[in-house]
Amino acid sequence: MGVRGRCLPAGWYPGTARGVREAVHAMAAPTPTRRDAVAGVAPHAGWQFSGALASAVFASLSGDLDTIVIIGGHLAPSDGILCAFEEEYETPLGNAPADLELAARLKERVVVAEDRWADNTVEVQLPFARYFFPAARLLGMRAPPSPAAGELGRAIAEAAAACGKRVAVVGSTDLTHYGPNYGFDPAGSGAKAVQWVTGVNDRRFIDSLLAMDEAGARERGVGERSACSSGGAVAAMAFARAAGAARGELLDYRTSRDVHASESFVGYAAVVYRTEA
Repeated sequence: MGVRGRCLPAGWYPGTARGVREAVHAMAAPTPTRRDAVAGVAPHAGWQFSGALASAVFASLSGDLDTIVIIGGHLAPSDGILCAFEEEYETPLGNAPADLELAARLKERVVVAEDRWADNTVEVQLPFARYFFPAARLLGMRAPPSPAAGELGRAIAEAAAACGKRVAVVGSTDLTHYGPNYGFDPAGSGAKAVQWVTGVNDRRFIDSLLAMDEAGARERGVGERSACSSGGAVAAMAFARAAGAARGELLDYRTSRDVHASESFVGYAAVVYRTEA
């Protein structure tokens, strides 16, 4: 089955083990992070824009895991569930083994097709998973913004129980892509636009994640253009609910304007799900 190689060009994330370690160390929160989350939602832009938020999500996951499932998107509601079937994933920290046993169990429960396409939503998260969980197996998937996303999350919980494995799920999505570069500017430009994205459009989607509202997250992500890969977030949310979580927790929220001021910008959120408050 081979190795799923790196496809993103230099600049998205460091290309060396030392670079990854230094970057994650620089992103680390000044206070210790609770490592008890069963799932999370992380952004997938280049690390200079959203890496600190993604790092915070992975750092919050339970410290004792067999497998991490990373679920991206960039799919239409009519698309199906995709999964990488390679035996390993290339990362700057060394190749990470895939959990093909879990993948086989999932294929018994939901319809899964092979993911043959390059996509940033999963790849950009792999070094974080490898850094925080060097002994864990990984599984990269993509879910459409349809009811199939929730079905996938619940199927992962069932498959994990059937395998007797300790599994966590990270859904990978960015939020509103606003401005002329994205052909989306319903609130005009300047401060008014920033306020609308951060206080209205992104806020409504984040509220759906925190309330664990699957339908609301799907519908707002697509209909309000507040998330580019809401299927991945919904799958993580559904898994978390099956694992016993009742509500999400917002760790951080930022936009690309925090790094590079522009009329075109993207929102990012870091959300985790814990089984206890």
